[in-house]
Amino acid sequence: MATARDIMHKGVESISEHETLDVAAKRMRDAGIGALAITDSDGGLRGVLTDRDIVLRCVATGHDPSAVRAAELMNGKPVTAMADDHTDSVVAAMAAKRVRRIPVLDGDALVGMISEADIARKLGAAEAGALAAAIRAN
Repeated sequence: MATARDIMHKGVESISEHETLDVAAKRMRDAGIGALAITDSDGGLRGVLTDRDIVLRCVATGHDPSAVRAAELMNGKPVTAMADDHTDSVVAAMAAKRVRRIPVLDGDALVGMISEADIARKLGAAEAGALAAAIRAN
């Protein structure tokens, strides 16, 4: 059976929890991605910041992205998968927590990220469709 390591994107883009959202947005634009891992000063995972977070929780509420730090948008402990977790448990966790992306850890080290698109490419349309429906369910 496939594991998180088999379907993840390796080499996760990250941003310090102390960096501002305008810097995060530029990094996402330049890398062509929609999410960054938020890390502490030791490189440990603190959260995930998405382009949607920046728009809805900063810009749309009238805040200045150059004055808001990534840490200010974190909501508790991030949902994660371990590199050797089976893909069915990863998909179940994403559906249960209604997240579109999940960081992958090997021990304490951040080693990858799995997105809905990764699920579709590696596990097929049926699995991706079920995940999308679960994420969007009320």
